[in-house]
Amino acid sequence: MSNPWEEISLNDYENHMSLDSVKQLQIMNSIMKEQFEDYPVSTAMVLGVAGGNGLEHVSRDKYRTVYGVDINEDYLRIVSERYAHLSDVLKCLKIDLINDADQLPGVQLLIANLLIEYIGYDAFQRVVCKVNPEYVSSLIQINVDDKQWVSDSPYLHAFDGLDEVHHQMDEDSLLTKMQEIGYKDILQARIPLPNGKAFIRMDFQNGKMG
Repeated sequence: MSNPWEEISLNDYENHMSLDSVKQLQIMNSIMKEQFEDYPVSTAMVLGVAGGNGLEHVSRDKYRTVYGVDINEDYLRIVSERYAHLSDVLKCLKIDLINDADQLPGVQLLIANLLIEYIGYDAFQRVVCKVNPEYVSSLIQINVDDKQWVSDSPYLHAFDGLDEVHHQMDEDSLLTKMQEIGYKDILQARIPLPNGKAFIRMDFQNGKMG
């Protein structure tokens, strides 16, 4: 079975995420600037890189290698074109995180923004164990009301297939799952969004290293 993310056009995704009523692309961009800057690392991996939102904050002075991982080949092609100036640093990898996590290389910082929702906690644990980063910085979306988890927009139906793979997130479950594999909680921040939703940024440090 193909993954629904392979069928969603980047245009629909980015247009939806950047609408004034959603604003997730813009807010995530400013969070990614902090994620890239916050830790003393020289290698990083962005899971579910999509169109590369946030990669403009990668500093060549700091980073030796940044991997952009996605299941959608078109997204990765566009990322490579958009960020051609980072070609010596940015490496795009087409990997199905649920089935092929063993293909992932190791890095010091793992960034997973709005990604765990689509692979589930157990697959995310496997990914983290394989990559074995010192730091994990994640962003999950929580709905503070009972509305649908995809915000209403003209692009809404582009995401219909995601119901099959979407997992509802909560901070306590993610914390427990990360603690099970030896990661300790080092940051929690709540960022309110339009439409009665919020982002929760949760960062972890590898207890074996820290």
